[in-house]
Amino acid sequence: MVLSHQSMEEELARDVCTLLQREELDPEFQVNDVQYIHAQVKLVKCSVKNISVDISFNQMTGPSALCFLEQVDQLIGQDHLFKRSCILIKAWCFYESRILGAHHGLISTYALQILVLNIINVFHSSLPDPLAVLYKFLDYYNAFDWDNYCVSINGPIAISSFPQTDSTHNNGNKSLLSQEFLRNFRDMFAFPMKEVENGADEFPIKHLNIVDPLKSSNNLGRSVNKELPFLMELKGLEKYLRYQEKQWVGDLRSSL
Repeated sequence: MVLSHQSMEEELARDVCTLLQREELDPEFQVNDVQYIHAQVKLVKCSVKNISVDISFNQMTGPSALCFLEQVDQLIGQDHLFKRSCILIKAWCFYESRILGAHHGLISTYALQILVLNIINVFHSSLPDPLAVLYKFLDYYNAFDWDNYCVSINGPIAISSFPQTDSTHNNGNKSLLSQEFLRNFRDMFAFPMKEVENGADEFPIKHLNIVDPLKSSNNLGRSVNKELPFLMELKGLEKYLRYQEKQWVGDLRSSL
């Protein structure tokens, strides 16, 4: 992350991109695939020794979100169930379904993590391991009414209820994260986030609507430019996984 004066943000991002593009000619650093993403959040992407690197500008929300997710993982426990589930589901979304990548009009990593957190927060009592989280993830979001509801970590919120951003139902399940925990964390990071960011406080309705737990006016699904491909991929993943489950059960029975 790079901090600068707001008026210099775009110019600095382009300068960083140009500097990295020059380094592509130097075999010592092995810098490749440098690109500047001109979006609401300015981003320079590259690969250094085959490791993907994202450089953002004036995004204090990044460190805040990282701290939040770390605290959440510690609270959930179960041998880092949240982190392991995120790794598994991210791998599926990136390598199998190709629905991960905000700069391509797909879902962002942070949005995916919040989708996973919603599943664990609401259904934690029936999720003993990451594979169970993956099953529930596919089953829940495949049936989710994306046209009329948005996702929050406490369950669905009716789009018609905005600017109200509190979930009114979560299938009778008791959330793992208390409202006090979320409120304290939001208050802790509210000032620095407002200090750097500007823009409207109204939640923008998009094809995919996901409420940021740290900033209720931030739609984490704003990068998805079409709803249908995302849902089609989820359905395909679910069908494949159920097919694989039958194969595993069959192999297990044949070995007994």
